[in-house]
Amino acid sequence: MSVTSKTSQPAVYNDSVIRWFSVASVIYGVVGMLVGVIIAAQLTWPELNMGIEFLTYGRLRPLHTNAVIFAFGGSVLFATSYYVVQRTCHTPLFSNKLAWFTFIGYNLVLVLAVITLPLGLTSGKEYAELEWPIDLLLTVVWVAYAINFFGTVGIRKVKHIYVANWFFGAYIIAVALLHIVNSAAIPVSLTKSYSAYAGVQDAMVQWWYGHNAVGFFLTAAFLGMMYYFIPKQAERPVYSYRLSIVHFWALIFTYMWAGPHHLHYTALPDWTQSVGMVFSLILLAPSWGGMINGIMTLSGAWHKLRDDPILRFLIVSLSFYGMSTFEGPMMSIKTVNALSHYTDWTVGHVHSGALGWVGLVSMGSLYYLIPRLFGQKKMYSVPAIEMHFWLATIGIVLYIAAMWIAGVMQGLMWRSVNPDGSLTYTFVESVKATFPFYVIRLLGGLLYLSGMLIMLWNTIKTALQGRIVNVPVLAVNPAHA
Repeated sequence: MSVTSKTSQPAVYNDSVIRWFSVASVIYGVVGMLVGVIIAAQLTWPELNMGIEFLTYGRLRPLHTNAVIFAFGGSVLFATSYYVVQRTCHTPLFSNKLAWFTFIGYNLVLVLAVITLPLGLTSGKEYAELEWPIDLLLTVVWVAYAINFFGTVGIRKVKHIYVANWFFGAYIIAVALLHIVNSAAIPVSLTKSYSAYAGVQDAMVQWWYGHNAVGFFLTAAFLGMMYYFIPKQAERPVYSYRLSIVHFWALIFTYMWAGPHHLHYTALPDWTQSVGMVFSLILLAPSWGGMINGIMTLSGAWHKLRDDPILRFLIVSLSFYGMSTFEGPMMSIKTVNALSHYTDWTVGHVHSGALGWVGLVSMGSLYYLIPRLFGQKKMYSVPAIEMHFWLATIGIVLYIAAMWIAGVMQGLMWRSVNPDGSLTYTFVESVKATFPFYVIRLLGGLLYLSGMLIMLWNTIKTALQGRIVNVPVLAVNPAHA
């Protein structure tokens, strides 16, 4: 029996704001990845700065990270969390007005980021570069998001809270905590502030925030997507629901303590570095438990990977998730970190997670979502999805392989010494040796961006030939909602 309103009309899911977030996420993906390709080209040929201060690497790099993580990734998370929480709770959103407020407010934050970051107006904190007025606006938007999400869970029509909502809920709470604590600052003007912390404490708080932005914004939330969209696309129940709960609690507890591994061989107390390393190593277990749970959901249906490029996006993303969550703990070991720290190996690791895990699972989820939001059974062009998959996958492999090789080479060159104790290579020689790998990285980035442009075309065509359909709550079997 469907939920009805006071006028006895069937209640419908609030999908209008989800449509806008979904389309915006594809556009932001193209923009963010384009800026990434530009700065990859600048690292290869520095004269491409053209002497314009607003186009220098130092100005564009935070624009790239904010655009890809928060504009693209954030918009995907708003869209999918709003979609999933309604379907799994069998109720419309708690407040459609709050949903629209989050869309307008969040996009205003992104517009302000696009204006301020190229101008050099930044707090200087990685992944938290925005100045204090924008931070305050983001806080208000996030509170509205939390009220809407947990309000929807609170008015659910089923007793059970599906595990995807556990991950989404944890990400919303943790990101709020991280943002408020790390962004604490003393304003001195409208465009300038200084951190409330100093020295080692500032670094510690920053990487508690920075690594947990990876842990909660870029991992826990996207695992919520994984636990909904892989079973839906595969038309199979999740492999082990019990494992998904163990995965949740183990991951949520462990991730919070891993941040110090970013500060090995710094002024941070040695015991704190060791705590970060130990928890990073423990983190391997829940991470791989989640990966295995997602991949084994296909048990008995592996043949679907041959014909379903959307499912391929989702499953291959888990392979990169497993690889990244093995590599991260390994790089946190102090003896390994002594080689990898400050090299392009770290850049390769970050992008294997960002392009391989976050990028692919987002694209697969959006390919599932977009046709349904526009009243279609499938995307305008399935062969285009296939082409996108291969362009993205080949691009990722070129990118991360080049950075891995470059990083190990840099680490070995930097610590190579002659018998008399002098350095064997100058820093400039290591830069020169890295050049061919930067060219390969640029090629990988261009392939990945090309796939995103195909997705934008496919999304526009799907939207134009589609129609807006109001989906009644529980219009289909709850098991397939």
